[in-house]
Amino acid sequence: MAINPLSSSFLSFFLLSTTLVFLSSSSSKKLGFASEGRETIESNNHLLHHHTHTVQVRSLLPSTTCRPSTIDPDRKASLKVIHKYGPCSQVQQENSKIPTHAEILKQDELRVKSIHSRLSNKLADRGSGDLRDVEASTNIPAKSGSTIGTGNYVVTVGLGTPKKELTLIFDTGSDLTWTQCEPCAGSCYDQAETIFKPTVSMTYKNITCSSNLCYELVSATGNKPRCTSSNTCVYGIQYGDQSFSIGFFGTERLTLTPTDVFDKFVFGCGQNNQGLFGRSAGLLGLGRNPISFVQQTAPKYGGFFSYCLPSSSSSTGHLTFGKSRGGASKAVKFTPLSEASDGTSFYGLDTTGISVGGRRLAIKASVFSASGTIIDSGTVITRLPPSAYSALRTAFRKAMKAYPLTDPLSILDTCYDLSNYDEITVPTIAFSFGGGVTVELEAVGVFYIPRISQACLAFAGNGNASDVAIFGNVQQRTLEVVYDVAGERVGFGPASCS
Repeated sequence: MAINPLSSSFLSFFLLSTTLVFLSSSSSKKLGFASEGRETIESNNHLLHHHTHTVQVRSLLPSTTCRPSTIDPDRKASLKVIHKYGPCSQVQQENSKIPTHAEILKQDELRVKSIHSRLSNKLADRGSGDLRDVEASTNIPAKSGSTIGTGNYVVTVGLGTPKKELTLIFDTGSDLTWTQCEPCAGSCYDQAETIFKPTVSMTYKNITCSSNLCYELVSATGNKPRCTSSNTCVYGIQYGDQSFSIGFFGTERLTLTPTDVFDKFVFGCGQNNQGLFGRSAGLLGLGRNPISFVQQTAPKYGGFFSYCLPSSSSSTGHLTFGKSRGGASKAVKFTPLSEASDGTSFYGLDTTGISVGGRRLAIKASVFSASGTIIDSGTVITRLPPSAYSALRTAFRKAMKAYPLTDPLSILDTCYDLSNYDEITVPTIAFSFGGGVTVELEAVGVFYIPRISQACLAFAGNGNASDVAIFGNVQQRTLEVVYDVAGERVGFGPASCS
């Protein structure tokens, strides 16, 4: 179908007039796994079980070569998950710039700030109304954002007829799926694959402004869409670091596998896109809005998906849709979705406590209930209420007193120099969620390690007690995370991923 490029004047008008909500083992030599040792001591007439991981220090660092997972999900609709900056990634070129760890953590801060902003607004500024009546309140800068806070992990899908394979960041905190499209009326950033051309696809169609789908953009992006003179719906979305995508709202054939094909899939065909997206082609939105991938494919998959994030940037994981033939593994324990995230893209959890070394921290239940918690595939470092993080840090430092502290790294203030150690003993950290579910983290889910001389506790405190807590993707490593959206619950399978 013919598609006309957005005029530069129209783009400028859209940029200036769109209302935004800123998003946005003992001596074991197995890499990525840690064996668990247990010590029992008697104190104050109580038996306290001190859980520890004893791991080879080198096993906590990624390899320089790709080590694919050997786990094969018992489901057909499964995509390989890779870290966009790791050696398994096909979107990185040998000479392409990879951000430093400090830059990655800065990007993570921007994402967290945008999440806090979105949730504090509680969608209050999202309304309906005439699509042509847009008040100017916030400007989208027509320049590249310096960072992009939308996740580390990518998958490859097929789009169009004939099918073109595209690598997309997958994000449980976003709803709109979009990719860059030619012609680029404004500008497009550098991506690994050639940019998608809707004019050569036999199945692309524009969505009109009169369509109800156009109105769904308001809740999915935080912005009222615009209309062209030909009545074509135009979307605009901006993330927390001011990276953005603007283009036509359309439908297309989406292919996951040869037997999993979706016609008339609703997506954004971006003709003006800026930001450091790691050379991916766009984003796959796995949020809860009606236009998200999860909801669009619910007739086939029942709103059920799961993923295993790679245990390191040099390994692979999977993103799988639909239930396995035998249903969810018995090892997966489900916690109900909390009400804190209702009306948003996010998946809320009810955190009830944290344990370090088998000992539950003295954190009042009101600390977690005041902030609420979400789980997010795109946030790297888990964020906690200030008092909860302080208690965690104190207990962790006490348990790790045998190892020398070193300089902090960005937002991470508890780092150790492990240069002189072949193996270390680390206290187990466990989270308790609603429904009596306890999730125990493996050692790779405790540390963020740019180098052996700087191994950092992968948690940080929020600025305010009311800011939502976020269960980040470092802590999700080796866990199978299961989203039963229709059942309004999230499950965790311990040590289910390599």
